[in-house]
Amino acid sequence: MSVRFDLDPSVTPELHDGICALWETVSTADGAVGFVPPVTREDIRPELLKHLTDMAEGRTRLLVGRDGGGTSRSSGAGSGGGRVLATAFLTLNTHRLMKHWLWVYTVMVHPALQGRGTGRALMAAVADAARTLDGIRGIRLTCRGGTGLHRFYEACGYKEVGRVPDAIKVADDDYREDITMWLDLA
Repeated sequence: MSVRFDLDPSVTPELHDGICALWETVSTADGAVGFVPPVTREDIRPELLKHLTDMAEGRTRLLVGRDGGGTSRSSGAGSGGGRVLATAFLTLNTHRLMKHWLWVYTVMVHPALQGRGTGRALMAAVADAARTLDGIRGIRLTCRGGTGLHRFYEACGYKEVGRVPDAIKVADDDYREDITMWLDLA
C-alpha cells in the first residue's frame, strides 16, 4: 500500500476522526504514544484537541500520511481524502534561544504498516518538512524506554542525546526511561 504524506492538511471532521481512530489503534496495539491500553477515542480527544489548538495558534504543524497513490510532501498538497495511516506533529520552539530546532510529537504508523518502510518514509517526510521551515537546523523527539523505538529512530539518522530514568510511569510498578533523540539538519 502506498502512503501519501501531506504537510498542513485542512483539518476536516474526517481528518480529526481519522487521527483519533489511528491514535486509538496504535495505543491499543501498545504503541508508545502517550497512553497505555485500554484506551478509547474519548480518552484521546482532549489530547488531540491540544495539538489542534497549537496548530490553530501557529505553534504546531501536522504531517499526515494517508493511503493513496504517489507521495506528496508539499504544504497543503492533497489535503483531502484517504484513510489516516501515519502522523507526526512538528512543534516550533518559542524560546528565543531555541528557535533553530523543533520538537516532533505523536509519531504514529498504523500497526498493519509497521515493518514495511512506512515509518522510515514518515520520518524522511518529517525531516523534509523541517528543512522547508526558515532557520530550522535540528529535530528533537523523545521516546519511551523499553520499547526499542530508539533503535528505529537511530536507523532514521537520529542520535541518542539523553535519558531520564523512571520519567514515564506506564503502570504502578513499571517506570520507563524517557529517551531524547536528535537529528541534525545542518
